[in-house]
Amino acid sequence: MRYRRLSILVAFVAGSVCAHAQWLILPTPGTPRTKDGKANLRAPAPRTADGRPDLSGVWQPEPAPLEELLKFIPDGVDGAQTLGEPQPSRYFMNILSDFKPDEIVMTPAAEAVFKQRADTFGKDLPTSHCLPFGVPIVDAALIPRKIVQLPRLILMLYEEPTAFRQIYLDGRKHPVDPEPAFYGYSVGKWEGDWLVVDVMGFKDDGWLDAFGHPHSATMRVTERFRRRDFGTLETRITVDDPKIYNKPFTFTFNQRLLPDTDVLETFCENEKDRPLLDAK
Repeated sequence: MRYRRLSILVAFVAGSVCAHAQWLILPTPGTPRTKDGKANLRAPAPRTADGRPDLSGVWQPEPAPLEELLKFIPDGVDGAQTLGEPQPSRYFMNILSDFKPDEIVMTPAAEAVFKQRADTFGKDLPTSHCLPFGVPIVDAALIPRKIVQLPRLILMLYEEPTAFRQIYLDGRKHPVDPEPAFYGYSVGKWEGDWLVVDVMGFKDDGWLDAFGHPHSATMRVTERFRRRDFGTLETRITVDDPKIYNKPFTFTFNQRLLPDTDVLETFCENEKDRPLLDAK
């Protein structure tokens, strides 16, 4: 039931990493190297011709230490076996993990939605229905993503489920009434070395993390990205959703570069694992 679904959920997410490892290793031109030929991930961050930080590359959130994640695993479950290797980010597991357990963060209505999702853990997860992770859970998910940076547009290409996202840098404003989307509508700008992305226009039934913390259609997300060095992308996310949470909250984590590789094509195949999630 719930514990079994937890194992299936984490295995599903980790599956992207396993498949990713099968991709042909191909040295990427322009990558700084150490004497042994490996990518020098501590080299200075690259810049584009116009002097902006170049965020291009294949990235993946740094996994959390196992000890940090075990507190999210129910008693009686082998945490190490359930979580597998590498482990996901703790914000993917629980986006409110920085708050104290007794701290009231959600409105009563949101608490009810969260409880309902927790009671059917995994069964109603969007990916259980071949639906994608939305913003901001996709930022923290253990999924390789390729950033393609152009002067007036940034593309994020997600390996799972072969999805893309556009961040507009051409000075446009948000649409007055955007079409609701899993990833929302993203408008970005540069503030020094930080790419700042304002995201709105969400579907109202998304999940903020694997445990099912909800959000409304009027949620506003601010993403900040800064390439600290060649191999590190600092990521800072602020969620502002007064209908669901009694105050905005921010969490920060790093993404690490996956050098000399690329993203794979990965699709959900007709809910083949659905019987496992429905099993009692």
